[in-house]
Amino acid sequence: MALVPYDENLLPALSKLHQTSAEFNLANHRIRLSQDWNRLGVAAVVWDAAVVLCMFLEMGTVDLKGKRVIELGAGTGLVGIVAALLGASVTITDREAALEFLTANVRENIPPGQQGAVQVSELTWGENLHLYPTGSFDLILGADIVYLEETFPALLQTLEHLSAENTVLLLSCRIRYERDERFLMELRRSFSVREVYYDSQRDIHIYRAVKNTSNTEL
Repeated sequence: MALVPYDENLLPALSKLHQTSAEFNLANHRIRLSQDWNRLGVAAVVWDAAVVLCMFLEMGTVDLKGKRVIELGAGTGLVGIVAALLGASVTITDREAALEFLTANVRENIPPGQQGAVQVSELTWGENLHLYPTGSFDLILGADIVYLEETFPALLQTLEHLSAENTVLLLSCRIRYERDERFLMELRRSFSVREVYYDSQRDIHIYRAVKNTSNTEL
């Protein structure tokens, strides 16, 4: 799953991901994130989809001030951190194995006066969803969480559970394979989905989705 380390020698093109930290200037802050590919694999490095989603949030198209936000599969926490810096109350989630690493990044990059607006919490897709009641969040964020086909049913179940009528989902991803297209097709069974941004340089799509009010797509 997402926490499986990769062999550095097999992926020379991804050598930058093996750096122990990554720095960004986002939301009028300098953000420095620890990375730990060797211990946590893909969950512990910053991917382009997260950076592009943060840039999209910076544009102000989505009003984050005072909004209740949850990030799924947060990894390093970059997206959730930026959302908090832009004024949201954020629950940043990932699997249990990544939480200590994720918490450290949050503490390092959220000013003391805003720490109370951020919560790091375990969420394995499809499990213990009663801990996250439907309608508790205005906005769901996910960056590069569509890549393992075996996780798609649990991810879709989680998205459907979290989403109330007015909940907005922003999904940032690179469409690599046919299975990614199939995920979007499955998502459209329960959500009205449209592309709202495309970064051609990084080949990253951002989709906005809202739960359908009936079984017929809006």
